[in-house]
Amino acid sequence: MRSGRTIAGALALTAATIALQLSAIATAAAQSVEQFYKGRTITLLIPSAPGGINDLDGRLVAQYLGRYIPGNPKIVPENLPGASGAAIANRLSNTVERDGSVIAIVERAVPQLAIQGDPGAKFDPLKINWLGSLSSYANDAYLFTVNSSTPIHSVDDLKSNKTPIQIGAMNPGTTNLTFAILAQQLLGLNVKVVRGYTGAAPIFLAMRSNEVDAQVVGFSSLKAGQPQLWRDHLVRPIIQFARLTRLPELSDVPTGRELIKDPKDLALLEFAEQPFFMAIPFAAPPGMPADRAKALQDAFMAMTKDGDYLAGAQKLSIDTSAIDGEAVRKLIEKGAATPKDVIARYNDITGMTQQ
Repeated sequence: MRSGRTIAGALALTAATIALQLSAIATAAAQSVEQFYKGRTITLLIPSAPGGINDLDGRLVAQYLGRYIPGNPKIVPENLPGASGAAIANRLSNTVERDGSVIAIVERAVPQLAIQGDPGAKFDPLKINWLGSLSSYANDAYLFTVNSSTPIHSVDDLKSNKTPIQIGAMNPGTTNLTFAILAQQLLGLNVKVVRGYTGAAPIFLAMRSNEVDAQVVGFSSLKAGQPQLWRDHLVRPIIQFARLTRLPELSDVPTGRELIKDPKDLALLEFAEQPFFMAIPFAAPPGMPADRAKALQDAFMAMTKDGDYLAGAQKLSIDTSAIDGEAVRKLIEKGAATPKDVIARYNDITGMTQQ
C-alpha cells in the first residue's frame, strides 16, 4: 500500500509539473510582443573581435534598435571572436532560445555555405528569420588593399612580383578569406594567404607591423575602423570587388569584373560577390513566434530611418542603403539557383569539401 501511495503521489506530482509547464507555455504564447519585451534584455551576437565593421555596426544597432521594438528592450552586444563562418548561424538555428531574446549579425557569406553544401553548415538559411541588412553595398566596395610601403601599385605588379606578398585573412566562411583565395587563383595574383585572424582590426595591426602586407576589406570598414590609415594614405586600393561599376570615389581602381574576360570565370565571380548585396545581415532564430519575428523585422527597418542612427552611421562611414528581410531572403534564393557546376568550381577554389 505504501508503494502504491508513493507511485500515485509521484504521478500526481508529474501531472502537476506538466500542467505548470503547459500553463507557462500558454501564458507566454498569450503575451503580446510588448509584454514579452518589456524589461527584457536582447543579446546581439557579433561574429568578430571588437574594432571591425561587424562590431561597429552591432554596437550602433544596439543603441537604437530597442527604440522601435514594442516594450523597448535593452540590446546588449556580445562579441564572439573566432565564431565567424557557420558557427553563429548554427548557434542561432540550433542552440539559442527561439523566443526572440537573441539576435545576431551573420557573416554575409554564411548563408552561401549551406548552398555550397558545407558539412559544417547545420542550418537552413531560408528558415532563419532575416531582419534585414544595413547595407546593399550601393555606396561601398570590397577592396584588395596593400600597405603603401610595398612596391605594389597595380594588378600587373601583383602578377609580376617575384616574391609573393602575404595577405591576412580570417577563417572559412568569411568573405575576406574567400576573396583572398579568389584573387590568388582566379586573377592569378602572386599572393600567399595567411589565415586565422579574428577580424579586420587584428589584420590591420598585422599590416602595420609588416607581419602581412595586405588584406581584402570593405571600404566602409576601412574608413570606419582605420580612418587614419585611409586619411594618411598608408594603405593602397588595388582592386574593388562587389561592384557592377567603379565607385566614383575610386574611379582609378578597376573592378574585379573588369579584369575577368572568360564568361565561366565571370559567373564564378558573380556567385562570390552576391552576398555583398546583403552586406551586413541581421537575423533571429527560426521557429520563433511569428508576431515577434515581424516586430523585430519592422523595428529593424524603422531603425535604419532613425535620424540618430543615420548620424551615427555617417560618423562611422557605414553605408546606409538598407534592405529588408524579404530582400535578403530573395538574394539567398537567387544564390541557391546558381548552376551546380559553378558552385562545384567555387567549392574547389575555396577548398570546401561537400558531403
